[in-house]
Amino acid sequence: MFIISITYKVDLSLVEQHLEAHRTYLDKYYSNGIFVISGATKPRTGGTIIARASRRVIIEAIVKEDPFYKAGIADYSIVEFVPSKARVGLETLLEG
Repeated sequence: MFIISITYKVDLSLVEQHLEAHRTYLDKYYSNGIFVISGATKPRTGGTIIARASRRVIIEAIVKEDPFYKAGIADYSIVEFVPSKARVGLETLLEG
């Protein structure tokens, strides 16, 4: 699994101009099972996405599709981790 951390480099008003396209991008990767959960940070300086993929290069390619990335308005950090424990109901996250 991967944690994708997004940090805005510009004023929030510019980020909001790309928000609808960013949400469409998120929907694409939720529908194919790669994105697991996502949301804005608090305070709203960026966001976090938890994703599933077999290889880091897949996540790196997906990040480059994000409208925020394409517009150059955010920095990205990707951390890979291997989940080893989950609460009841989330055990499927441990598979694969």
